[in-house]
Amino acid sequence: MTFLQLLLIAVVQGITEFLPISSSGHLILIPYLTDFSDQGPLIDVAVHVGSLLAIIVYFFKDVVVLARGGFASVGIGKAPAERKLFWWIVLGTIPAVVFGLSIKMGLFNGFAESVFGVTIVDGDLMASIRFTDLIAFNLIFYGILLGVADFFGREDKVFENMTWRDGLLVGLAQALAIIPGTSRSGVTMTAARALGYSRFESARFSFLLSIPAVAGAGVLIVPEIFEAGATLAWDALIAGVLTFIAAFLTMAFLMNFLKKASMLVFVIYRIAMGVALLALF
Repeated sequence: MTFLQLLLIAVVQGITEFLPISSSGHLILIPYLTDFSDQGPLIDVAVHVGSLLAIIVYFFKDVVVLARGGFASVGIGKAPAERKLFWWIVLGTIPAVVFGLSIKMGLFNGFAESVFGVTIVDGDLMASIRFTDLIAFNLIFYGILLGVADFFGREDKVFENMTWRDGLLVGLAQALAIIPGTSRSGVTMTAARALGYSRFESARFSFLLSIPAVAGAGVLIVPEIFEAGATLAWDALIAGVLTFIAAFLTMAFLMNFLKKASMLVFVIYRIAMGVALLALF
């Protein structure tokens, strides 16, 4: 892969992973809109790992709190408040794991093919004539939901006071992000805003909730990295580093932006992009 292609993938991933506009939808569309070949699952996971490292660095204090909660859960130290927050992250991760495993087992094959025109092979969504329609529909539909939740949602809850019910509901929303065009950060922020969390706290919980999912994907791909050969592994490393830089800068921008502005600009972008995709394809 050329450096230009790696740079494009990294910038797209780094920006769209944290902005509520669907990173998977943008990454899937790169080979459709350019002459580049599909980057493949190894590069996709590499850029997600770069995003994960950006989360850990930016939210280092929160990560330490969650780590203390994890240690307290196995009897190392005493941190009841942190232990609760740790388990809410675990609880919110379970729906995505269950949904992902169900897709791998082929439980949704018939539904996906008949409703969305998408074929699932070995747990991967395969492009079909209606695949871009699916991405466009999700961009528009979940964009509208984000706008409604952001406009009507209260702002009286913070992550530290989260209940198990809220953690589970946001986790259920995260499971929907397996479908391209939905946006993991977008749908989890939508759920959190609908539950009464501020924009800042919604983004904060969304990013912390992504840590187990992205880390799990990175661990699963490690054997393939060693089997891929030096060239592809080097490409993955470059893509990961570039993504880390883009993701960290994007995250810093978004967290400051949400302290003083609404999510309307992201809603407009999603709808415009969805309409453009329908017209283009």
